[in-house]
Amino acid sequence: MAAWVESGTEASIAFGDWWLFAFRSLAGIFGRAFRAREFLRVAVEVGTNSVGVVAITGTFIGMVLAVQAYGQFHTIGMETSLGAVIHISVVRELGPVLAAVMLAGRVGSAMAAELATMRVTEQLDALACLGVDPVKYLVGPRLLACFLLLPLLTVLADVMGLFGSSLICLHVYHIDSHHYWRHTREFVKLWDVSVGIMKAFVFGGVLSLIACHRGFNSKAGAAGVGRAATEAFVIAFVAILIIDFLLAMLANSAYALLWPPAAAKVM
Repeated sequence: MAAWVESGTEASIAFGDWWLFAFRSLAGIFGRAFRAREFLRVAVEVGTNSVGVVAITGTFIGMVLAVQAYGQFHTIGMETSLGAVIHISVVRELGPVLAAVMLAGRVGSAMAAELATMRVTEQLDALACLGVDPVKYLVGPRLLACFLLLPLLTVLADVMGLFGSSLICLHVYHIDSHHYWRHTREFVKLWDVSVGIMKAFVFGGVLSLIACHRGFNSKAGAAGVGRAATEAFVIAFVAILIIDFLLAMLANSAYALLWPPAAAKVM
């Protein structure tokens, strides 16, 4: 029992420390505590260099969904509804989640390793001695880059997912294109696209803060740097899934509140 209490206490302390770290990082953004050149360097790494992996992932996810769903829908004669089902799944869930996971694996781990190396080599202490807040100076541009560019990468993943699924459905399974796109227009609304983009904003901020926090709290040595990079990806991945569930529940509740379903008429 004492071990459980101790573990819970340590987790609570770490969670509180992460929030303080997040507030200091946001202060760095609003206070312009970093150079524009540093932000552009990080933005290229986060955005431009991640385009390829996000595009490939989105394309093949759409293709896999089309292949797996066609057999089930074809047996009940509803293959023309594949467009609506696949596209709403990609736009609302798979696009933002997969883009965030790819970014966490590719960029988040690199951020954690870079900052952990700076911690081990005492570069962070040197910045503090020069009167520069290392959190505001180093985390601010990384947080801003992920916050702004992950929604754009999500849009790319959505477009490529729709392209891949449409390629399989229309040119491999030869589904009627008119009804395929008509069902898509009827079911995929601006609200669904907005929910996916909103999730991407949240995922970008959270994964960058987790990665940077792990880097700043790295232990000494090469093993500490490697452990920080691993923890950054694992924690960010779990956090993305948990936050995705909470945001999905929140979005569904908000939709029901804003556009309540019409009451069924009793004959």
